[in-house]
Amino acid sequence: MSMDVVFRALADRCRRQLLDRLHQTNGQTLGQLCEGLAMSRQAVTKHLAVLEAANLVATKRQGREKLHFINPVPINDIAERWIGKFERDRLRALADLKDALEGNRDE
Repeated sequence: MSMDVVFRALADRCRRQLLDRLHQTNGQTLGQLCEGLAMSRQAVTKHLAVLEAANLVATKRQGREKLHFINPVPINDIAERWIGKFERDRLRALADLKDALEGNRDE
C-alpha cells in the first residue's frame, strides 16, 4: 500500500474526525458514526470508503450490521518512517510547550 494513499486519506479533517471517533470507541456501525456529525450519512459512507481503501479502517459483518474498526498500522508506518527519524523527545517537548502556551493542556 502506497503511503500516498494514506496521506491523502488523512488530509481530510472529516476523515480524521471519523478516525478519532473510532479510536474512542472501536467497532461502530455507520449509524453510530453518523450520530452528532454535521454531515450526511452518504458523506460519512464516502469518507469511510476512502479510509478503507487506505487500509485505515477495516470492517466486519456481525449479523445485519457492519462494524468499523480503526487499523493503526498505516499510521504507525508513517510515524516510523517520517517521525521516527527525528528526535521524538525534542518534538514531544516542543509540542508540550506549544500546548501549554496556547492553553491546550488537559487539567
